[in-house]
Amino acid sequence: EILEYAAQIESYSHHPIALSIVQAYGKTIDPGKIKDYKEISGQGVEAIINDKKIIVGNQLLMMKKGIEYQPISDMGTHVYVAIDQKYAGAIVIADTIKTDATYALQQLQQFGIKKTIMLTGDQKNVAQNIGERLNIDEIYAELLPQDKVSKLEELQKNQKEHKKLMFVGDGMNDAPVLARADIGTAMGALGSDAAIEAADMVLMTDELSKLPQAFQIAKKTKRIVMENIIFALGTKGVVLLLGAFGMASMWSAIFADVGVAILAILNSMRVLIVHKKPSDL
Repeated sequence: EILEYAAQIESYSHHPIALSIVQAYGKTIDPGKIKDYKEISGQGVEAIINDKKIIVGNQLLMMKKGIEYQPISDMGTHVYVAIDQKYAGAIVIADTIKTDATYALQQLQQFGIKKTIMLTGDQKNVAQNIGERLNIDEIYAELLPQDKVSKLEELQKNQKEHKKLMFVGDGMNDAPVLARADIGTAMGALGSDAAIEAADMVLMTDELSKLPQAFQIAKKTKRIVMENIIFALGTKGVVLLLGAFGMASMWSAIFADVGVAILAILNSMRVLIVHKKPSDL
Protein backbone atom coordinates (compact mmCIF):
# COMPACT_ATOMS: atom_id res chain seq x y z
CA GLU A 1 0.00 0.00 0.00
CA ILE A 2 2.86 2.38 0.81
CA LEU A 3 4.54 1.81 -2.55
CA GLU A 4 1.20 2.13 -4.36
CA TYR A 5 0.37 5.50 -2.81
CA ALA A 6 3.92 6.74 -3.28
CA ALA A 7 3.97 5.70 -6.94
CA GLN A 8 0.59 7.30 -7.63
CA ILE A 9 1.55 10.66 -6.17
CA GLU A 10 5.07 10.59 -7.66
CA SER A 11 3.72 9.86 -11.14
CA TYR A 12 3.24 13.61 -11.61
CA SER A 13 6.90 14.36 -10.91
CA HIS A 14 9.91 14.09 -13.24
CA HIS A 15 12.42 13.86 -10.41
CA PRO A 16 14.76 10.82 -10.70
CA ILE A 17 13.59 9.55 -7.29
CA ALA A 18 9.97 9.79 -8.39
CA LEU A 19 10.73 7.91 -11.60
CA SER A 20 12.44 5.17 -9.57
CA ILE A 21 9.40 4.72 -7.32
CA VAL A 22 7.00 4.58 -10.26
CA GLN A 23 9.24 2.05 -12.00
CA ALA A 24 9.44 -0.09 -8.85
CA TYR A 25 5.64 -0.11 -8.58
CA GLY A 26 5.38 -1.33 -12.16
CA LYS A 27 1.59 -1.11 -12.48
CA THR A 28 -0.73 1.18 -14.40
CA ILE A 29 -1.54 4.38 -12.53
CA ASP A 30 -4.87 6.15 -12.90
CA PRO A 31 -4.17 9.92 -12.79
CA GLY A 32 -7.88 10.56 -12.24
CA LYS A 33 -7.54 9.40 -8.63
CA ILE A 34 -5.01 12.11 -7.80
CA LYS A 35 -6.37 15.47 -6.67
CA ASP A 36 -4.87 18.68 -5.26
CA TYR A 37 -1.35 17.68 -6.21
CA LYS A 38 1.31 19.96 -4.77
CA GLU A 39 5.09 19.78 -5.01
CA ILE A 40 7.18 21.23 -2.19
CA SER A 41 10.53 22.19 -3.67
CA GLY A 42 13.42 20.18 -2.25
CA GLN A 43 11.19 18.30 0.20
CA GLY A 44 8.53 16.16 -1.49
CA VAL A 45 4.93 16.11 -2.69
CA GLU A 46 1.41 15.87 -1.32
CA ALA A 47 -2.00 15.11 -2.82
CA ILE A 48 -5.43 13.63 -2.16
CA ILE A 49 -5.86 10.01 -3.31
CA ASN A 50 -9.09 8.11 -2.62
CA ASP A 51 -10.12 10.83 -0.16
CA LYS A 52 -6.88 10.34 1.80
CA LYS A 53 -4.19 12.97 2.16
CA ILE A 54 -0.90 11.44 1.08
CA ILE A 55 2.42 13.08 1.88
CA VAL A 56 5.63 11.69 0.38
CA GLY A 57 9.01 13.27 0.99
CA ASN A 58 12.11 13.61 3.10
CA GLN A 59 12.63 14.26 6.80
CA LEU A 60 12.25 18.01 6.36
CA LEU A 61 8.75 17.57 4.95
CA MET A 62 7.73 15.24 7.76
CA MET A 63 8.91 17.75 10.36
CA LYS A 64 7.29 20.63 8.50
CA LYS A 65 3.94 18.83 8.52
CA GLY A 66 4.29 17.87 12.18
CA ILE A 67 4.30 14.13 11.48
CA GLU A 68 6.05 11.82 13.93
CA TYR A 69 8.20 9.45 11.91
CA GLN A 70 10.86 6.83 12.50
CA PRO A 71 14.24 7.86 11.03
CA ILE A 72 15.84 5.24 8.78
CA SER A 73 19.55 4.45 9.14
CA ASP A 74 19.91 2.24 6.05
CA MET A 75 22.30 3.47 3.37
CA GLY A 76 20.41 5.14 0.55
CA THR A 77 17.89 7.88 -0.15
CA HIS A 78 14.98 7.79 2.30
CA VAL A 79 11.44 8.63 1.16
CA TYR A 80 8.91 8.84 3.99
CA VAL A 81 5.18 8.26 3.45
CA ALA A 82 2.34 9.63 5.60
CA ILE A 83 -1.38 8.93 5.21
CA ASP A 84 -3.86 11.34 6.77
CA GLN A 85 -1.14 12.94 8.91
CA LYS A 86 0.02 9.56 10.25
CA TYR A 87 3.39 8.02 9.45
CA ALA A 88 2.87 4.92 7.29
CA GLY A 89 6.40 3.84 6.42
CA ALA A 90 9.43 4.60 4.32
CA ILE A 91 11.01 3.62 1.03
CA VAL A 92 14.79 3.28 0.76
CA ILE A 93 16.26 3.88 -2.67
CA ALA A 94 19.80 2.69 -3.26
CA ASP A 95 21.96 5.16 -5.17
CA THR A 96 23.77 3.65 -8.13
CA ILE A 97 26.57 5.33 -10.02
CA LYS A 98 26.06 5.75 -13.76
CA THR A 99 28.19 3.25 -15.63
CA ASP A 100 29.96 5.99 -17.58
CA ALA A 101 30.42 8.43 -14.67
CA THR A 102 34.01 7.45 -13.87
CA TYR A 103 35.00 7.54 -17.53
CA ALA A 104 33.34 10.94 -18.01
CA LEU A 105 35.14 12.51 -15.04
CA GLN A 106 38.49 11.11 -16.20
CA GLN A 107 37.95 12.56 -19.67
CA LEU A 108 37.00 15.96 -18.23
CA GLN A 109 40.25 16.02 -16.27
CA GLN A 110 42.13 15.52 -19.53
CA PHE A 111 40.36 18.61 -20.85
CA GLY A 112 41.76 20.64 -17.97
CA ILE A 113 38.90 20.50 -15.47
CA LYS A 114 40.73 21.24 -12.21
CA LYS A 115 38.05 20.57 -9.60
CA THR A 116 34.81 18.60 -9.38
CA ILE A 117 32.18 19.48 -6.77
CA MET A 118 28.97 17.69 -5.79
CA LEU A 119 25.91 19.69 -4.71
CA THR A 120 23.10 17.35 -3.68
CA GLY A 121 20.02 17.14 -1.54
CA ASP A 122 20.90 13.57 -0.53
CA GLN A 123 22.01 12.67 2.97
CA LYS A 124 25.65 13.21 3.89
CA ASN A 125 26.54 9.53 4.22
CA VAL A 126 25.08 8.75 0.79
CA ALA A 127 26.76 11.72 -0.88
CA GLN A 128 30.07 10.94 0.81
CA ASN A 129 29.95 7.33 -0.36
CA ILE A 130 29.23 8.29 -3.98
CA GLY A 131 31.72 11.15 -3.96
CA GLU A 132 34.58 9.03 -2.66
CA ARG A 133 33.95 6.33 -5.26
CA LEU A 134 34.08 8.96 -8.03
CA ASN A 135 37.04 10.86 -6.53
CA ILE A 136 35.06 14.10 -6.33
CA ASP A 137 37.06 16.89 -4.69
CA GLU A 138 34.35 18.61 -2.64
CA ILE A 139 30.97 17.30 -1.46
CA TYR A 140 28.06 19.36 -0.13
CA ALA A 141 25.00 17.36 0.90
CA GLU A 142 21.50 17.89 2.29
CA LEU A 143 21.08 21.09 0.28
CA LEU A 144 17.73 22.63 -0.59
CA PRO A 145 17.40 24.37 -4.00
CA GLN A 146 18.11 27.77 -2.44
CA ASP A 147 21.10 26.29 -0.61
CA LYS A 148 22.54 25.11 -3.92
CA VAL A 149 22.24 28.62 -5.34
CA SER A 150 23.94 30.12 -2.27
CA LYS A 151 26.75 27.58 -2.41
CA LEU A 152 27.23 28.17 -6.14
CA GLU A 153 27.45 31.93 -5.62
CA GLU A 154 30.00 31.33 -2.86
CA LEU A 155 32.08 29.17 -5.18
CA GLN A 156 31.91 31.81 -7.90
CA LYS A 157 33.18 34.49 -5.53
CA ASN A 158 36.15 32.34 -4.57
CA GLN A 159 37.06 31.16 -8.06
CA LYS A 160 40.11 32.54 -9.82
CA GLU A 161 39.84 35.27 -12.42
CA HIS A 162 39.07 34.12 -15.97
CA LYS A 163 37.91 30.74 -14.64
CA LYS A 164 34.38 29.51 -15.36
CA LEU A 165 32.07 27.37 -13.27
CA MET A 166 29.87 24.77 -14.95
CA PHE A 167 26.90 23.12 -13.26
CA VAL A 168 25.32 19.91 -14.56
CA GLY A 169 21.85 18.95 -13.34
CA ASP A 170 18.64 17.25 -14.38
CA GLY A 171 15.90 18.07 -11.88
CA MET A 172 13.36 20.89 -11.69
CA ASN A 173 15.03 21.97 -8.46
CA ASP A 174 18.26 22.54 -10.40
CA ALA A 175 16.78 25.25 -12.64
CA PRO A 176 17.83 28.22 -10.43
CA VAL A 177 21.40 26.88 -10.16
CA LEU A 178 21.60 26.20 -13.89
CA ALA A 179 20.54 29.77 -14.60
CA ARG A 180 23.06 31.20 -12.12
CA ALA A 181 26.09 29.14 -13.22
CA ASP A 182 28.54 30.47 -15.79
CA ILE A 183 27.62 27.46 -17.91
CA GLY A 184 24.46 25.52 -17.08
CA THR A 185 24.12 22.03 -18.55
CA ALA A 186 20.89 20.03 -18.35
CA MET A 187 20.46 16.31 -18.98
CA GLY A 188 17.84 16.22 -21.73
CA ALA A 189 16.54 12.67 -21.20
CA LEU A 190 15.75 13.09 -17.49
CA GLY A 191 15.76 16.87 -17.22
CA SER A 192 12.60 18.77 -16.39
CA ASP A 193 11.29 21.46 -18.74
CA ALA A 194 12.33 24.13 -16.24
CA ALA A 195 15.89 22.81 -16.10
CA ILE A 196 16.17 22.55 -19.87
CA GLU A 197 14.86 26.08 -20.34
CA ALA A 198 17.29 27.52 -17.79
CA ALA A 199 20.34 25.69 -19.17
CA ASP A 200 22.89 27.07 -21.61
CA MET A 201 23.58 23.60 -22.98
CA VAL A 202 21.38 20.49 -23.12
CA LEU A 203 22.64 16.92 -23.46
CA MET A 204 20.04 14.93 -25.37
CA THR A 205 20.58 11.79 -23.30
CA ASP A 206 21.30 11.06 -19.62
CA GLU A 207 24.79 9.72 -20.43
CA LEU A 208 27.51 11.65 -18.61
CA SER A 209 29.98 10.52 -21.27
CA LYS A 210 28.26 12.97 -23.62
CA LEU A 211 29.66 15.85 -21.56
CA PRO A 212 33.33 15.35 -22.50
CA GLN A 213 32.13 14.69 -26.04
CA ALA A 214 30.47 18.11 -25.98
CA PHE A 215 33.83 19.58 -24.92
CA GLN A 216 35.44 17.86 -27.90
CA ILE A 217 32.88 19.29 -30.30
CA ALA A 218 33.20 22.79 -28.83
CA LYS A 219 37.02 22.82 -28.99
CA LYS A 220 37.06 21.42 -32.50
CA THR A 221 34.39 23.87 -33.66
CA LYS A 222 36.37 26.82 -32.30
CA ARG A 223 39.53 25.62 -34.01
CA ILE A 224 37.77 25.15 -37.36
CA VAL A 225 36.16 28.60 -37.12
CA MET A 226 39.58 30.18 -36.59
CA GLU A 227 41.00 28.20 -39.52
CA ASN A 228 38.20 29.43 -41.78
CA ILE A 229 38.61 33.05 -40.69
CA ILE A 230 42.38 33.03 -41.22
CA PHE A 231 42.10 31.23 -44.57
CA ALA A 232 39.33 33.52 -45.86
CA LEU A 233 40.96 36.79 -44.79
CA GLY A 234 44.39 35.62 -45.95
CA THR A 235 43.17 34.59 -49.40
CA LYS A 236 41.14 37.78 -49.89
CA GLY A 237 44.11 39.86 -48.70
CA VAL A 238 46.46 38.23 -51.22
CA VAL A 239 44.00 38.69 -54.10
CA LEU A 240 43.41 42.30 -53.04
CA LEU A 241 47.14 43.05 -53.14
CA LEU A 242 47.52 41.33 -56.50
CA GLY A 243 44.58 43.33 -57.81
CA ALA A 244 46.16 46.58 -56.61
CA PHE A 245 49.20 45.83 -58.80
CA GLY A 246 47.06 44.68 -61.72
CA MET A 247 48.11 41.05 -61.37
CA ALA A 248 44.76 39.52 -60.33
CA SER A 249 42.36 38.09 -62.90
CA MET A 250 38.59 37.85 -62.71
CA TRP A 251 38.87 34.15 -61.93
CA SER A 252 41.11 34.80 -58.93
CA ALA A 253 38.52 37.27 -57.61
CA ILE A 254 35.79 34.66 -58.05
CA PHE A 255 37.90 32.10 -56.21
CA ALA A 256 38.54 34.58 -53.37
CA ASP A 257 34.79 34.99 -52.98
CA VAL A 258 32.89 31.84 -53.98
CA GLY A 259 35.78 29.39 -53.85
CA VAL A 260 36.84 30.39 -50.36
CA ALA A 261 33.23 30.12 -49.14
CA ILE A 262 32.91 26.58 -50.55
CA LEU A 263 36.22 25.48 -49.03
CA ALA A 264 35.22 26.96 -45.67
CA ILE A 265 31.95 25.01 -45.74
CA LEU A 266 33.77 21.78 -46.61
CA ASN A 267 36.27 22.40 -43.81
CA SER A 268 33.40 23.01 -41.37
CA MET A 269 32.01 19.56 -42.12
CA ARG A 270 34.98 18.11 -40.22
CA VAL A 271 33.17 18.96 -36.99
CA LEU A 272 30.78 16.08 -37.72
CA ILE A 273 33.64 13.67 -37.08
CA VAL A 274 34.02 13.30 -33.31
CA HIS A 275 36.86 11.23 -31.88
CA LYS A 276 36.38 9.15 -28.76
CA LYS A 277 39.42 10.43 -26.89
CA PRO A 278 40.57 13.99 -26.21
CA SER A 279 44.09 12.97 -27.18
CA ASP A 280 42.85 12.35 -30.72
CA LEU A 281 42.11 16.06 -31.21
